Amino acid sequence: MLAFTQRPAAALLAAGISLWAMTARSQSPSFNEKGITRPALEHYLDHAVTMTEFLSVDPYASDAPYPHKEDDIRLIRNIGAKFIGRAIYRWGGESVLNNKDFLSRAKQLVQEVHKNDPEVIFQAALFEQISEQVNTIPVPAWAFKALGLPAEDRHFQYAGMLNTKGKLVDHWSKGNSVPDITRVETQLWFMFLAGTYMEVGCEALHLGQIALIGMEDPQLTEWAAFLEKLRAYAKDHTRHHWVLLDAHTPSGGMVVNDKSLLDFNSFPLRIKSVPAHPQEGILEMGFTDALFGRSKGGITPSGWKAASMPYLVELDNFGISDHPGVPDTTTIYPWGFDEISWFYQQPEQYRNNWLRYAHQWVADHDANGHLQMPVTRVVTLGRKKPRLKYRANTRSAQCPDGMNDEATIKSIWQAADARKK
Repeated sequence: MLAFTQRPAAALLAAGISLWAMTARSQSPSFNEKGITRPALEHYLDHAVTMTEFLSVDPYASDAPYPHKEDDIRLIRNIGAKFIGRAIYRWGGESVLNNKDFLSRAKQLVQEVHKNDPEVIFQAALFEQISEQVNTIPVPAWAFKALGLPAEDRHFQYAGMLNTKGKLVDHWSKGNSVPDITRVETQLWFMFLAGTYMEVGCEALHLGQIALIGMEDPQLTEWAAFLEKLRAYAKDHTRHHWVLLDAHTPSGGMVVNDKSLLDFNSFPLRIKSVPAHPQEGILEMGFTDALFGRSKGGITPSGWKAASMPYLVELDNFGISDHPGVPDTTTIYPWGFDEISWFYQQPEQYRNNWLRYAHQWVADHDANGHLQMPVTRVVTLGRKKPRLKYRANTRSAQCPDGMNDEATIKSIWQAADARKK
């Protein structure tokens, strides 16, 4: 077991002092305060995994999310993962951010991985969901300062993050809404989350469904202004003086005056059912709102121009449909399930072969696309069934729920890397 110990990270964060400012910083010429080069970015995207809540260790939870952290650290090193996606976030349950141990243990996990490979980047997420639990969290003075606001002695205000016209209020359930980016309170909340995750050691942020959060910002004016402040904060609070930003971009990107607000785009794979072959799923250009061939171009935040922005595609989780098991070829639910839940139900050999197929298909159809490999993700098999967890780890006593896809991911990457030499 990892010997977790309490560290002063939370106290320093509350005081607005960054541990990164107190330690040596990486000075890579390809990733620094000026941004990241395209080859360096694509190196990370080519070795990206989804490891949902890898950094979440709640000492007070009776059912801690995704145990076997030691084996996950081994897996990261074994397969050569460089970008750990969705490693920490909140979807409700925000009050845990008041727990100093929750944050210090996340930071220790980052440090454990960096002992093996200091190149690894961790991604946190700022999602399109807030609950009334945000009211339990004090607003730190540094968050006000980062937005250029006078400090106040108060807690966050759930009501202040809601759309004033009622759009997407209680969208997820009663007391669980989509925050509106045009509200100052939402920007304050997102700045707090971003700064908290940077202090843990995250150098990338996924912004979730930016179209929902930007319900009143069709011209991206508020998004652009907020992200400029977010990047300014990152210059003094990350190892590379930079934060990599992405979001789910159904419109193809976040481009304003030929400039992308994001470092790269991301989207679900959009797997299509094959009715003639039970449980089979394929990828197809133009299927529903798939991003293949649609990633908008522009000048990146790092200053280089892309005819089409690089992007990640992943096996997403978004819940079960109302027709599980039915191969409807017009919806985003392969065989009636979300993508990772469909994948979870397939035999081991099919999963391994499908990862090889998907990796090659993306490379053949859009050179700007990169497959983010599934390692850890929530699975939903039915509304009255318990939520399960997909684990790519090689099954062992250290990870008894592993599904043996780890070796395949490693071999796919090794072969792809060899072709580039």
